[in-house]
Amino acid sequence: MNLLHVNDRPGQYPASYYAATRVELAPFAPLQGDVTADVCVVGGGYTGLSTALHLAQRGYKTVLLEAHRVGFGASGRNGGQVGSGQRQDQDWLEGKLGREQARRLWDLAEESKSLVRSLITDHAMPVRFHLGVAMACYTQAEVRDAHAYAEKLARDYDYTQIDTLDQSAIRHLIGSPAFVGGVLDRGAGHIHPLNFAIGLAQAAAAAGATLHEGSEVLTVTPGPRPVVTTAKGRVTCAQVVLAGNGYLGGLSPKVSARVMPINNFIVATEPLGDRAREVLAEPVAAFDTKFVVNYWRLSEDNRLLFGGGETYGYRFPRDITATVMAPLLKVYPALKGVKVSHAWGGTLAITTNRMPCFMTPGPNVLAASSCSGHGVALSTLAGKILAEAVAGQQERCDLYATIPQLPFPGGAALRAPLLTLAMTWYSLRDRLGV
Repeated sequence: MNLLHVNDRPGQYPASYYAATRVELAPFAPLQGDVTADVCVVGGGYTGLSTALHLAQRGYKTVLLEAHRVGFGASGRNGGQVGSGQRQDQDWLEGKLGREQARRLWDLAEESKSLVRSLITDHAMPVRFHLGVAMACYTQAEVRDAHAYAEKLARDYDYTQIDTLDQSAIRHLIGSPAFVGGVLDRGAGHIHPLNFAIGLAQAAAAAGATLHEGSEVLTVTPGPRPVVTTAKGRVTCAQVVLAGNGYLGGLSPKVSARVMPINNFIVATEPLGDRAREVLAEPVAAFDTKFVVNYWRLSEDNRLLFGGGETYGYRFPRDITATVMAPLLKVYPALKGVKVSHAWGGTLAITTNRMPCFMTPGPNVLAASSCSGHGVALSTLAGKILAEAVAGQQERCDLYATIPQLPFPGGAALRAPLLTLAMTWYSLRDRLGV
């Protein structure tokens, strides 16, 4: 199933709060005819746009192909959180990869946050970086683990920007009776994700990259001179970068076997006015400790942007609002009856170990995807790392590529049903509180 066309209108952003408040961007013309390039980038999200920007800055003739609009996919629809670390925590990384490699991955994650902030500043993007991301815990055991992990990061990684919160502090910050403690990472933050994607596109174009929207890639032929074809054109190049994430489809079976697209959903309420400070006492973002995670923040006009709810299958539910309001009202029961102005879904990607998937799936083809919900910062850094690899600086790309990425069990026919069974089990555990 081609997710580029299942849930959305061709060439249009979804009817999200982000699309309604985005800066204007004139469409980039579709690819027409045969062109040559040093590098062809497939996909106009954070990874692809960052790759194109950093390659153009290095002097490479770069062509980027996007099926719809830049930032059309997860990059323009997500919760906007710019988190610390990798998707897996440092304990997991140390156990699987050793202390040295875990430290290098931590440092890369720190660089990824700095990169987002510097790109916003350096290119005068219409994006504000708001500091602070809180994790809210439901049980005292979760609180103890979160506080111990904050101590570990301070002790072993020199990261001292996390405040530990007891029940009184978390309830003052978040305004919900659901939580008994947590942490507040003042080195993390949140942004308007679509405007950041648009800013990256503008920066890439200004640096000399050629961007084409409305240019869905139909085939990628690896080889000494790879060829990328669309319905109306063809790019012959020295190197291809696949950056389609959950929308990559069947362009690379080797990548698709290890990258699973899943959907997530967000609502935006009406402006809350004075009630906003009862939801979040500070302009921070938040998420909880459920496996099927809930995440939220206030917009700059004081709407609650809340993501959550789970569905299975690749089609969005008919009533996204109802899907998301169920978990929202468990966190904020006092908001019962609040009006919803926007409700939307999007497709991201995960791997079996929730770590990014860097691969060389064919001769002169590189691929990076699947930051598993941690992608605002890491996907942006992935583009910079891919540009380095194209330029012959392989070390950082190889660091990620050496992390084992097992294919999802069941092959193309059974992997989605098997994932559904697993997610059903974990969501049941969330409901039972075990």
